[in-house]
Amino acid sequence: MLSLVACKGATGPSDGGAITLSPETWAALLVLSPPSLPPPPADITNRFADDPEAALFGQRLFFDPSFSGPLLDSDNDGTPSTLGNVGDTGRVSCAGCHLPAYAFSDKRSFQLQISLGAGWGRRRTPSLLDVGQARMIMWDGRRDTLFNQVFGPLESVVEMNSSRLYMAEQLFARHRTQYEALFGPMPPLDDTARFPSLSATVTGCQPSHPSDPAPTCDGPFHGSPGDGAEYDGMTAADQAAVTRVVVNAGKAIGAYERLLTCGPSPFDSWMHGGPDLPEPARRGAGLFVGAAGCSRCHSGPYLTDQTFHNVGLVPHVVQSGFIDSNDEGGASGMAAAIQDPLSSHGVFSDGDDGRLPPSPPADAVGAFRTPSLRCVALRPTYMHTGQLRTLSDVVTHFNNGGSIYGFPGTNELEALSLTAQDQADLVAFMKSLTGPGPQPQLLSAP
Repeated sequence: MLSLVACKGATGPSDGGAITLSPETWAALLVLSPPSLPPPPADITNRFADDPEAALFGQRLFFDPSFSGPLLDSDNDGTPSTLGNVGDTGRVSCAGCHLPAYAFSDKRSFQLQISLGAGWGRRRTPSLLDVGQARMIMWDGRRDTLFNQVFGPLESVVEMNSSRLYMAEQLFARHRTQYEALFGPMPPLDDTARFPSLSATVTGCQPSHPSDPAPTCDGPFHGSPGDGAEYDGMTAADQAAVTRVVVNAGKAIGAYERLLTCGPSPFDSWMHGGPDLPEPARRGAGLFVGAAGCSRCHSGPYLTDQTFHNVGLVPHVVQSGFIDSNDEGGASGMAAAIQDPLSSHGVFSDGDDGRLPPSPPADAVGAFRTPSLRCVALRPTYMHTGQLRTLSDVVTHFNNGGSIYGFPGTNELEALSLTAQDQADLVAFMKSLTGPGPQPQLLSAP
């Protein structure tokens, strides 16, 4: 969740006039803008994390919709804001909701809030730019590696509506040569005596009759995506082999995602001798590290502390009447990550750097991950449900100190009493953080 001042104790507002940046302010800004932006830190959970061939393979998989099952929600009506019609299969890829043209976030789904895959999700699709900097990912920390993140959308009834067995079989049928060049021989996934043969129409839930508002989950192999029933009759070794195939695909996708970056911005150029920023953006820069206290949580070169904060956001209705009134955020997300057999602690990880806490922090209830502010102006909406439409709305929310009730956990904010000019200057500064984005060759299937 975007947190401009997600920590208590910020000082009062500026006078809104031109700011002469003190040496202390300049030093604080240099922390946000080193001479060169650091690359993603080494990822010991994925020995392929910086392998160019793995990244190229991962890029191909990122744009491949063939792993997905049927579209379910009746809002899938074939219009441009959808990925097809109810019942269509093979329509949802990673790029279906992480659109390269929009900073790898979702500017397709109606109202630009939560995303429509097979069905409606419950949170806004986060941008993937600079995701390689993160250790705990997703809005709530539900995943702790990029390689295990792929299992979430794959086995979600509202995203890809599929299963790991179906994805493994599709990888065998469509990508075997490239897979084996990287990861070695695949199991014989065409041996139906060992691996039940799935098709797109018998993976995941199935569309219901138009008179029945709920999808049916009565496919011949399992009741719903990810429940494991498709493994009935398979040996434990074969089940693990299927999971390993999808884990390796996830490691390739993670290698690709580590290449996606916002890049140096006009702010960075100004900091290192380039053209001046407009005066409002310069004033906003001073406020950001000074009176507004933004850099207490939006810290470091990527303007995020990579932790979780509760900013007093009261849930309200978003797309299709949806309202998530009791989202506990990091408390439930990190608890699930800790128990996940696919985590950095598990046998499918290539190493464990201790990124997972032993238990969720006590203040994780209602807390969401602090996103990077680089390229923030390119995002279609803000907060974890997209309920704030503009950066100005976000600044207003934080200036007001959030809300005092109506959400889980404890709000960390206090009101700032920034002037209207101060708030406009902060928005101008954040707009100066837009870089060129990823290299053009990364924006489509290879």
